[in-house]
Amino acid sequence: MPQSSIARAIMIFGVGLILMLGAATAWTLLRPAAQVSESKSSGEALIGGPFELVDQFGQPRNDADFLGGYMLIYFGYTYCPDVCPTSLGIMTQAIDQLEESDKAKAERITPVFITIDPERDKVENMKQYAEHFRPDMIAMTGSNDQIAKAAKAYRVYYAKAADDSSSDYLMDHSSIFYLMGPDGKYVKHFTHNDDANTIATALAELVQPE
Repeated sequence: MPQSSIARAIMIFGVGLILMLGAATAWTLLRPAAQVSESKSSGEALIGGPFELVDQFGQPRNDADFLGGYMLIYFGYTYCPDVCPTSLGIMTQAIDQLEESDKAKAERITPVFITIDPERDKVENMKQYAEHFRPDMIAMTGSNDQIAKAAKAYRVYYAKAADDSSSDYLMDHSSIFYLMGPDGKYVKHFTHNDDANTIATALAELVQPE
């Protein structure tokens, strides 16, 4: 092949390679921007949603009843020997502490306890249990399907620890507090490892006055 033809072929190959690299670079730079934009549009935590339950006084309750105020929600069960009473005690202490420093903010929070053991946690059980904590606590139960729907909305895991016919069974479950805003949307969560001071401090920052 003549030298001029070889040079022309090399030049054409070089130009093509440059164009390919340029296109690849542009695609790499633009793609993350699109991904970031998509992430921002769908970045809201998918926690919370509609529920229909019954409170400790036998009154029907749904998520719309709590709009306009904050909910601090915990899923557990009254037969729980340790984690649940400890967690609800921490919830109570945190709201009590906030009440001492900013009563108006504390009054905007409704402590909510939802059972994950509706087979044993009937209305009367829930009433007696809630009395050990704050007087404004709303303790709710319901049918198996209603509880399952509420737990799914809040991404809560629960299951019987042992599958037997005994009524003295334990429940495995996640142990998380969810702070939900006046619009019913997720604000923040805490675990049972967070102490009352930590939660009270966070609530003071996150809860907005009316």
